[in-house]
Amino acid sequence: MTGRQHKVALTFDFDTITGWLASGQTSPTPISRGEFGLVGAQRLLTLLARYDIQTTWFIPGLTIDLYPEACRAIHEAGHEIAHHGYEHIAPGGLSRAEEASQLERGNEAIYRISGRNARGYRSPAWDLSPNSVELLLEHGFVYDSSMMGHDYLPYRARSGDIVDAEQGVHCGEETSLSELPISWSLDDYPHFEWVRGGGLRNAGGVYENWLDDFLYMQENIEGGVLTYTCHPSVIGRGHRLKMLQRLIERLMELGARFVTAETAVADILGPV
Repeated sequence: MTGRQHKVALTFDFDTITGWLASGQTSPTPISRGEFGLVGAQRLLTLLARYDIQTTWFIPGLTIDLYPEACRAIHEAGHEIAHHGYEHIAPGGLSRAEEASQLERGNEAIYRISGRNARGYRSPAWDLSPNSVELLLEHGFVYDSSMMGHDYLPYRARSGDIVDAEQGVHCGEETSLSELPISWSLDDYPHFEWVRGGGLRNAGGVYENWLDDFLYMQENIEGGVLTYTCHPSVIGRGHRLKMLQRLIERLMELGARFVTAETAVADILGPV
């Protein structure tokens, strides 16, 4: 095992309008909320270039097909392009064939702008199906970033779990698929967006939470990686970008190494 330096994986889910389309919200206002992601993405690329940080962008294939130039700019800036479904549909409600089609169509779009298939996957809504791990391996993925079994240490995903009230819980076989764990508390969306009467929190409080999670890792974990999840349409607001800038600068002062998601899992679990 390598990579004992404390790492930060700054990741972006570049959904644009796909999340609204997937939920059937196609009136002008939700669509405009998605389109603001294009504004946020431009601002983020400028900020990341200022600090020479490589990040990972999980992009639905439909976003790439709708906004190819914006997505190509992300790739040309040196950021990793990873898979986020095609239409931003959570696989939990899909058949095996439908889920496989989403993977294939998403990779076709990613290949068109980057010249290679994605190595990493993040499920829309962070929900996997019983078939997901097996399908990801079949399609050549190296890592997933949709589960929450740890906060600082990647681990190997299992396949074939049985979770039943009568049969009990039986763990399936560990696979070669690496899992880069995430958390709702490290996601900008539930903190900042107006959803179900919540959100719109003060950016300073979120900054303190996100910084303290890194400090705990630095004080208690030998190595490890902290994964932040942001959405350009959310974090791209001015006061939130200022918060992200402050966080980046403070983490750099603390010696954090910013890496892509693919690099993070390879450094800690080893290449696959």
